[in-house]
Amino acid sequence: MNWNKWIRQFHRWVSIAFTLSVIATFVALAQKPPVEWVSYVPLFPLALLLLSGLYLFALPYLARRRGGHGATDGT
Repeated sequence: MNWNKWIRQFHRWVSIAFTLSVIATFVALAQKPPVEWVSYVPLFPLALLLLSGLYLFALPYLARRRGGHGATDGT
């Protein structure tokens, strides 16, 4: 598996972890009394999603700049 496919797969799995952590946060904050520190749990997967998402977003532009097989504008 090449580097780009690994990043894409990593991004998918982290998105699942982020979704589950947000659901767990809603459940924890609905308790009486609410467990407030749990609201910080989704921040770590969110930061990983930001980094991998920015990398995936930039891939076509970097490939086009290098003259590779990036996205074309159809002209």
